[in-house]
Order: sequence, then C-alpha cells, then structure tokens
Amino acid sequence: MVAETKFFGTIDIEDDKIIHFPMGIIGFENLKNFALIYDSEREERSKISWLQSMEEPLMVFPVINPIDIMEDYAPIIEDELTKIIGNPADADILIFVTMSIPSDITKMTANLKAPFIINTVDRKAMQVIVENQDYEIKYNVYDAIENLKAKEGE
Repeated sequence: MVAETKFFGTIDIEDDKIIHFPMGIIGFENLKNFALIYDSEREERSKISWLQSMEEPLMVFPVINPIDIMEDYAPIIEDELTKIIGNPADADILIFVTMSIPSDITKMTANLKAPFIINTVDRKAMQVIVENQDYEIKYNVYDAIENLKAKEGE
C-alpha cells in the first residue's frame, strides 16, 4: 500500500505491516489503519517510532516502547478488553505509548495511562486506559532516560 506521510513523504508499506484498530484510537475513532514507521536511515535504530495513519497523512504519533523509559512498566488491562484484538498471548503483545516532543526535549513526555496494545500475530490493536493509578499521562521521558543511563553506569 502506498501511503502519504507527514514526515517521510510517499512510502510503500507492505499490506502485512498494516495494523488494524477495530475501534480506532481515542479521539480519532474513524481512523482504523496504521503502520509503525522507523527511521531506517540511522545507523542505530531510534527508540522512537512513528504510528502513521494510512487514512490521514497528517495523523502521526511519536511512540516508544514503555519498557525503554520505565523498566517495570506493567499495565493492568481487563481481560475482557483484549477480546477485541483476539486475546493474544503475552508473547504476542507489543505495547507502545504516545509521546509529546516539544522543542525543549527536557520537557518530552509519554502517556503511560493510555498505551497502544498490538496483537503481533493478527495485527489488530487498540488503545486502552489502564487501571494503574500511579501511571501518569505526562511522564517525563527525558528524566527517565537520564535516570536509566545513570543506573546503567553504576
């Protein structure tokens, strides 16, 4: 499928790379098909990817695997909700959270409260509001990464 994108221009996405959101995503329920795009021009793969709408070229979300910013991220999701995406086994789930990236990167945040849950086998996904009370909507990513780097350097 040929897709117009905001940041990458016109790109060709293989049909088996399209992720279907049966219920859309929060605030954009009419958008159902997305693809994860990685910046492949870099030597080392960036931790930040892009969730690009296949229906709306300007609709793209920077996303990150929450484990990259919070080692013990373990969202509590009702089992009933995962039926929508085929009740995947834990090994077949990929989780991403949206990011807000302002010009001052020290203020970069991630929404840990509303992750995207992707069934990697069926390529179905959904965005959920997790039950974890301690997960923030604006979790400071810059501070988290700096803390993880300091911890690794110990």
